[in-house]
Amino acid sequence: MDKILRIDVGAEGGPKVTEVPAGEYAGLGGRALTSMIVSKEVPPLCHPLGADNKLVFAPGLLSGTTAAMSGRLSVGCKSPLTGGIKESNAGGQAAQVLARLGYAAIVLEGKPKDDTLYKIIINKDGISIKPDNSLKMLGNYDVVDKMKAEFGDKITCISIGQAGEMKLGAASIACTDMELRPTRHAGRGGVGAVMGSKGVKVIVLDDSGMKMRSAKDPEAFKTASKVWVDGLKKHPVTGEGLPAYGTNVLTNVLNEAGGYPTRNFKVGRFDTCTKISGETQAALEIERKGTATHGCHRGCIIQCSGTYNDKNGQYLTKQPEYETVWAHGGNCGIDDLDSIALLDRLDDDYGLDTIEMGATVGVAMEAGLIPFGDAEAAINLVKEVGKGTHLGRILGSGAGLTGKAFGVERVPVVKNQALPAYDPRAVMGIGVTYATSPMGADHTAGYAVATNILKVGGFVDPLSPEGQIDLSRNLQIATAAVDSTGMCLFVAFAVLDQPETFQALIDMINAFYGLKLTADDVAALGKSVLKNEREFNVKAGFTSAQDRLPDFFQKEVLAPHGVTFTVKNEDLDTVFNW
Repeated sequence: MDKILRIDVGAEGGPKVTEVPAGEYAGLGGRALTSMIVSKEVPPLCHPLGADNKLVFAPGLLSGTTAAMSGRLSVGCKSPLTGGIKESNAGGQAAQVLARLGYAAIVLEGKPKDDTLYKIIINKDGISIKPDNSLKMLGNYDVVDKMKAEFGDKITCISIGQAGEMKLGAASIACTDMELRPTRHAGRGGVGAVMGSKGVKVIVLDDSGMKMRSAKDPEAFKTASKVWVDGLKKHPVTGEGLPAYGTNVLTNVLNEAGGYPTRNFKVGRFDTCTKISGETQAALEIERKGTATHGCHRGCIIQCSGTYNDKNGQYLTKQPEYETVWAHGGNCGIDDLDSIALLDRLDDDYGLDTIEMGATVGVAMEAGLIPFGDAEAAINLVKEVGKGTHLGRILGSGAGLTGKAFGVERVPVVKNQALPAYDPRAVMGIGVTYATSPMGADHTAGYAVATNILKVGGFVDPLSPEGQIDLSRNLQIATAAVDSTGMCLFVAFAVLDQPETFQALIDMINAFYGLKLTADDVAALGKSVLKNEREFNVKAGFTSAQDRLPDFFQKEVLAPHGVTFTVKNEDLDTVFNW
């Protein structure tokens, strides 16, 4: 992974490819690399859909190796949704394949002179870029089918659907899973719109003939890898809960904790949540001959995904994740798993962030466009996005714009990005992360739910403001580092509880690269990533006023606890004072 592939899509005569050494970016991976390139090369005040923005794809430091769980891809740019820096993270096969092809990053630069759509093909023999307007306004599933027909079934695809082509704020970028299904998305921040603005519909990767990346100290790497796998397997979350019920195991947990945002964040419990819980979902998947335990990429041992079949036993979508089930489920007052699964399929096909779209539908319900609980009407709203109607373009631009268009006050966004599936009044640590992360509202930026609710890495009372600043700060630092390794964020459960598992991660990096990193060095990496991101946002015009939750979280009391968000603004301003 010593090369960076730069593609100028606006070059005279068509896209121009330049392969350059990693140079000043050598030794960086994942989020550390995407945020460094964006912060150094993208003018903070540029238009996110303009020629000056860049779209960066970067596998992690351990991607393409035998290290378990190392298949995450970072996608970076200036976000058309938030107006700030963005790193959006996806599973699937792309990171592993890109790393084995020897690339630390792909950087899409410039802007095409016309509306020609391109496909980029990368394999061991090199790179080719071909115009293909037959792909226009196709969904991700059809795009992948066409690529399979043309290039065979040993490929991996990175693609956008209709939403990306329309350059909508909720547009995602799809990565294919092991079965070549476009189900793993870099969802947050409208990164798909930036790919659409570059005129690229699909990137086809083929690592046939390429070897697994090898460590500088193979024996030490193998030893550390065994400790790593053992630690993940013995932790109750990564070894039992997630493999059995997927991420949706959290539905009953958060509902019981009174932190499950229901009907556009009105209350913290959904009376019929058991109908859409992970336990119910897993049983239904098995009954219909799907799978309740499945990995999104080779080398995944947590296996928190699955396969969701329809009532006729035919494949519909991957197992809808907790965030998706909440966003299109409890958040909208919908308790029908088949409807939620169909919404998930539509989002994946059109290329939409399920969190943003579920929150948007909730805001539309709040506005009175359709009633809460009306699943068929919700499905029809999402279909409007795929059709590209005027209403669909409003909805596909996200919850913030939809709230403005329809005069809604209760709009759950920070930096214009929709809040995920934890009410910050009942889980105050995650509220701090939502408010202060450079990414906008994002649970993965510093998953305080682990300590507030699951009691992983200790316990901080979720209903008290005490200790939440330190908790979020430390988790944001750790997360930025983990996102740079290519590791799935779910490894954090074992890393937080098991010092030997954390050490094994450091030992794998050291053995692979011939380094002598310590835990302090890992923390320093996380801090440097956050520093780059924060500095970009300041130059883009962000102030402390953007590090705030919407007013209604301080004013409206949340049932069943009767609480508001009570972390003080002046304390939020200290999160990055390390």
